[in-house]
Amino acid sequence: MKIIDTTTFFEENLMIDLRFNILDQYVDKFIVCESRYTHSGKKKKINFNKKDYPKFENKIEHIILENEPNNIIKKDRLTNSELRINSILRIKEQRNYISKVLNDFSKDDLVIHSDNDEIPDLENFDLKNAKSKFIIFKQKMFYYKFNLMLPELAWFGSKVCRIRDLKNIDNLRSIKNKKYPFYRFDTLFSDIKHQSVHIVEKGGWHFSNLKNIEELERKYLNDENHSEYESFVGHSLDRIKENIKNRVIDYNHLAKKNSLDRFKPTKLQKVEINILPKAILTNLDKYREWLD
Repeated sequence: MKIIDTTTFFEENLMIDLRFNILDQYVDKFIVCESRYTHSGKKKKINFNKKDYPKFENKIEHIILENEPNNIIKKDRLTNSELRINSILRIKEQRNYISKVLNDFSKDDLVIHSDNDEIPDLENFDLKNAKSKFIIFKQKMFYYKFNLMLPELAWFGSKVCRIRDLKNIDNLRSIKNKKYPFYRFDTLFSDIKHQSVHIVEKGGWHFSNLKNIEELERKYLNDENHSEYESFVGHSLDRIKENIKNRVIDYNHLAKKNSLDRFKPTKLQKVEINILPKAILTNLDKYREWLD
């Protein structure tokens, strides 16, 4: 039985390098999927090169999505809602393109999927002995720096299943973060509600927005929420700098889905570094600029 880690890539070199270092001893294969289009639909160059990671090169398979989805909305002028729909379609297409290479593996092999900044902690959880069909990692949420955290937020990032139980990668990503009881018969007809689920309580780390100022600007401009965010908050390099300085994010993860309170500033908390992965703690000089 092999463990295959899968993720998508835009230009997150810091995060992908950290991901490789943390997961290397547990993972047999890294699959990195990159698209020639941003989530907002702009043509982009290919940024990932596995030769930049010689220690892991033999484990890495880099696949490239050449085209946009066939079902995106094509008009001269798109509404914010239509722009967001197209972004979501591009994200799904990129995730599901990973399935292209999974046919080369056994049906019993395990697939991990998450964004590259959502890193599961496999040190104290043996995936190969897991009994449930789906494993979901409950992760701590960090912003801007490795030790600036949203302490009240539980983030369910990395999800795992065997290839035989995988419908597609986007579906794995969408599985509900709970174990449903046996009497919930609706789970028999649902692709995202399941009874055979295990939540790993100490499930790792989500290191969001660990980028320099220019990278953050590019990320925000190409994010699927950008048009909506721009309507309510506005966007500028000065605002990004101010938020980092004040340890604030312009988003409230605990607000209701359609509430305008979603864009209410939220304060980050500085935490002790002992909760960080060993790959950081043993290389503090390398990551010094990313500690507050």
